[in-house]
Amino acid sequence: MLSVKLPKLLNINQVPKVFHEESIMSGYRHPRSTAYDCIFSVFQMTNETLNIWTHFLPTWYFLWKLFALLYRMDFWNEAYTWPITVYMLSCCIYPFTSSCAHTFSSMSTRARHICFFFDYAAVSLYSLGSAIAYSSYIFPVRWVNSTFHNYFVPVAVFNAIISTALSCYSRLGAPLIHYNCGIIERFPEIERPKLSKAVRIVAFALPYLFDSIPVFFRLFICSGEDCTHNESIPDHYKHVTFAFLTGFLFATHLPERLAPGCFDYIGHSHQLFHIGAIIGTHFQMEALIIDMNLRRDWLLVNSPLPSLSNTVGAVGVCLIFSLLIILIFSLALYWKPDDFNKEKET
Repeated sequence: MLSVKLPKLLNINQVPKVFHEESIMSGYRHPRSTAYDCIFSVFQMTNETLNIWTHFLPTWYFLWKLFALLYRMDFWNEAYTWPITVYMLSCCIYPFTSSCAHTFSSMSTRARHICFFFDYAAVSLYSLGSAIAYSSYIFPVRWVNSTFHNYFVPVAVFNAIISTALSCYSRLGAPLIHYNCGIIERFPEIERPKLSKAVRIVAFALPYLFDSIPVFFRLFICSGEDCTHNESIPDHYKHVTFAFLTGFLFATHLPERLAPGCFDYIGHSHQLFHIGAIIGTHFQMEALIIDMNLRRDWLLVNSPLPSLSNTVGAVGVCLIFSLLIILIFSLALYWKPDDFNKEKET
């Protein structure tokens, strides 16, 4: 009878500090795991297992929603559908990238950093996808075609790029200046963890708060007939509620901070953060689809049609800059100052 030997799990004192998670005391995988070990660990209960599955399974749900929507729409011939398609693609990309990052982050110190660089870029791309859809479907009537509306997507592209750069910076500092191949263990998360956390929170909050300005205006400020109060409002409220809940969980590390070691495998804040983010995305998606359908006739008459430059083009620019940022931060992990000095001497 075949038997499978499960990789041994380690406690917090047996792994380098770069792998430590606040108040998580056990369930760590070996910091030099092979790719096979990482994939196999998906089916073993570790402190990362639910982090992986809480984003991997929703990826397929969002893919199903995307294909169901594409089946009903004429994507190739109807520009009005481009923003929702770009948005739903970003909804599929960010949880899948996150699940991959959590799966393979225990291969090495460098691999861990690079995995989460891609994770951060995917979150930034999702923020841009949200902004593109918001620009096309949810702006209140009184703001449509305003200066703010016209510059909304370009500013969102800039915010997404800055978000990727800031979140990568929060892990290691500035490439070559604060770290390189020789000092990879010295980085802000260990030396100044509170500052590192604050920078990462700002990196994620900046694009979300900007993108949500038209939503906040519709929900909390606007009054009158031109405020676009319709059946999507309850779902917008639910999305905002879960967005702030996920932010709270990410920032506070609750409940594991109250009882270190008790939530190592099930119930720690990152798992709850993942679940809250997925539920929030679901309600956001439902609200966008409602707005897109209910406001279709009015928007086609009173708002310019979405263009390739403001949809696919915006995503392309964000992708290029985000990949460039990841490349710069990643190459610095392998750069040796001694090699550079030898080249100067010769």
